[in-house]
Amino acid sequence: MKAAGWVAGAVALLVAVTGPLAGQAADPAARRLSLVEALQLAERSSELVGIARTDVDRARGDRRRARSGYYPQLSGAASYQRTLRSQFSALQQDGDSGSGAPADQCDRFVAQPGLSVEERLAALEDSLECSSAADPFANFRNLPFGRENTYRFGLSASQNLFTGGRLGGLSQTANADLRSAELGVTAAQAQTLLDVTVAYYDATLGERLVAIAEATLQQAETTLVQTQLGEEVGNQSEFELLRARVTRDNQRPVVIQRRAERDLAYIRLKQLLDLPLQQPVALTTDLGDTTLARAPELAALAPPPGDTGIDRRVAVRQAAEAVASEGGQLRVARAQRLPQLTLASDFAELGYPSNLSPFGTDYVADWTVSLSLSVPLFTGGRIRGEVESARASVAQARLRLKQTRERAELDARSAQLQLGAAAVSWEASAGTEEQAARAYQIAELRYREGLSTQTELNELRIQLAQAQSTRARAARDLQLAKIQLALLPALPLPAGTASSTGGATRGASSGTTTAPATSGTGVQVGGARQ
Repeated sequence: MKAAGWVAGAVALLVAVTGPLAGQAADPAARRLSLVEALQLAERSSELVGIARTDVDRARGDRRRARSGYYPQLSGAASYQRTLRSQFSALQQDGDSGSGAPADQCDRFVAQPGLSVEERLAALEDSLECSSAADPFANFRNLPFGRENTYRFGLSASQNLFTGGRLGGLSQTANADLRSAELGVTAAQAQTLLDVTVAYYDATLGERLVAIAEATLQQAETTLVQTQLGEEVGNQSEFELLRARVTRDNQRPVVIQRRAERDLAYIRLKQLLDLPLQQPVALTTDLGDTTLARAPELAALAPPPGDTGIDRRVAVRQAAEAVASEGGQLRVARAQRLPQLTLASDFAELGYPSNLSPFGTDYVADWTVSLSLSVPLFTGGRIRGEVESARASVAQARLRLKQTRERAELDARSAQLQLGAAAVSWEASAGTEEQAARAYQIAELRYREGLSTQTELNELRIQLAQAQSTRARAARDLQLAKIQLALLPALPLPAGTASSTGGATRGASSGTTTAPATSGTGVQVGGARQ
């Protein structure tokens, strides 16, 4: 009979611990989701990755703009000008006022009858000479001065022949910023995979802690029922009954708290995967499975796994690109001291119609070619100041690179130590959980037989819950430590150690924009950093 009671208690304990997980997995409306599937959904639904990719697009545009200075610049223009009053209007008015009587007088050379063809031609020349003498401004009427309507259709072209290294500096900065932005995409992808893994195992851990809390509550309920029966037959005192009831009541808020933490973990996971919050999800990856997830997304970002070389860290490479970017800005500043040689050409078709229509009039061509050389003679110290500022930015970028390398080395050592500690904790928790479960079963049997006190039973119940929670947390910490070490080359530095690897956003004059370094958070075993 005693053996049967012990077996019944063990079965009840097992069902209480595993019941909620099994019930959730059996829910037909729940979406079954493994860790590998979650990692596959992560990148497509990540806003962090999308933002990083827009930074790459912006950097590509800045590089194209910086390189455009190497090529000829061609532009077209069309304009219309209406002259309301001009300084040449007086010439027109004088010509009009003097063109009446002299014109009539000059026509007599042509109007004479009986003239032969040769005589008429000679008379026409005499008439023109007469008109010119009568109206001295007649020869200026066909010139463009003071015309009421002016149309201009033109093309302008220019080519930089020598810029003193300015274009090379702009291209160097733009190329470095583009490479840094591409590294930012890699860092965003790695951070997304780590965040999804953390959320997945937090939800799994929350489910396990809820099961442990409910099992502990069920044990307290069983103890209370046994104490009530003992108090009714006189084997237990009222004090023991009150103690059992208080223990049961104290466990209820724990269950409520664990359920709230589990629900929040599920909400966080669904947000990262862009899943409806109302949709139930059944996580199929066992918390006790300590093997590294075999996801293609993880393998693509961590070849080979566990390589913690400092030079392969994304943050270090971005810091190195920041040095190159600031070096390009220094070249741009120094180029202002050198001559700038530019070849330019302008071609235009000009028309002066008597009405508003641009059609039906004669156009004249105007084409010029110029070679310009500009040399800064005195700028009041502006160029010197810009060179000093750019030189300081280069020195600062180099110091940041050194600082980032030191912090990356510290972060790599920390990740390796965390993995070792998590592995030891996982192995040590296995025996502790088994021993605590066996001790509680014996204490429960002794209590039912009247050989033990309720205080001893409560202590062993607490120890069993602690051992089970420690085992679950050790599994979660081991999984996260493994995936963090695998993704370490692509992960950004933790928030507490990240340093700025890019300069401030530059203006349109430089033609480049530095993509901001993606900052992320690491995962520390034991729940200290998450």
